[in-house]
Amino acid sequence: MSLTPTPPPAARDPWPEIDRLAGDIGVDVALCPTWYNAGKVVFDYAVALAALLPALLLIGLASAAVKVTSPGPVFYSQTRLGLGGRRYRIVKLRTMHHNAELKSGIVWAKSDDDRVFRVGKWLRQTHVDELPQLFNVLLGQMSLVGPRPERPEVIAAKGLDRLVPGYGSRLLVKPGVTGFAQVQLPADADVTSVRHKVVYDLYYVRKQGLWFDLRLVLATALKAMGVKPRVIRTAFLLPGRDKVAAEFTRTLSPAAIAAAARQFQQA
Repeated sequence: MSLTPTPPPAARDPWPEIDRLAGDIGVDVALCPTWYNAGKVVFDYAVALAALLPALLLIGLASAAVKVTSPGPVFYSQTRLGLGGRRYRIVKLRTMHHNAELKSGIVWAKSDDDRVFRVGKWLRQTHVDELPQLFNVLLGQMSLVGPRPERPEVIAAKGLDRLVPGYGSRLLVKPGVTGFAQVQLPADADVTSVRHKVVYDLYYVRKQGLWFDLRLVLATALKAMGVKPRVIRTAFLLPGRDKVAAEFTRTLSPAAIAAAARQFQQA
């Protein structure tokens, strides 16, 4: 049976050509071999090493702020899925009250999430809580730019690998500290928002390159300062939603495209 998500909330712009696709629709994504794909690790190491000293300073200041404003450990560690589905551990600065998920269970964070303490909100808004992942880059487990890594528990609990077309294809590349979807779309809030992000992720998988990565690294700095995604897209000449959707359509098999067309006619 085809699986489809619930309709998107009214507060979010609908994306009919994506929202109405069955979760099990066929998606065929292949990496295009380029010089950059082969040598991207050089870019990752160079930028991570250059950023390490200022990052350590920010991590130290943020650690002190977390320690004095919220009881519990400063850092926490989680298992994430990386390249080819391999599991690895990341370390992040804690932004939620200690053991918050023991009460709430596995749920997506909200903009007004009461599990996040005051300093934690600032760390999330500026992405300073993500800086320890630079060590994952230096360990070769992550890239600076790529799809956001997810916890296997979340994938299982939310059924993302069943409900989100092409979800597994994100693992064709290393996950990133930042990425195309991260600088253009809000944080995950439901399955539909994940479906939207995966379309951007797969665009990146097919189109990654040095110029694209440089723009996304700079775009991340602007997003940390609160600049709106539309302004970021214009400033860095990033592809818009129509172009991203058109590229995603190219990953669908002819049978999948025909099935999607029938769904539109029946809607």
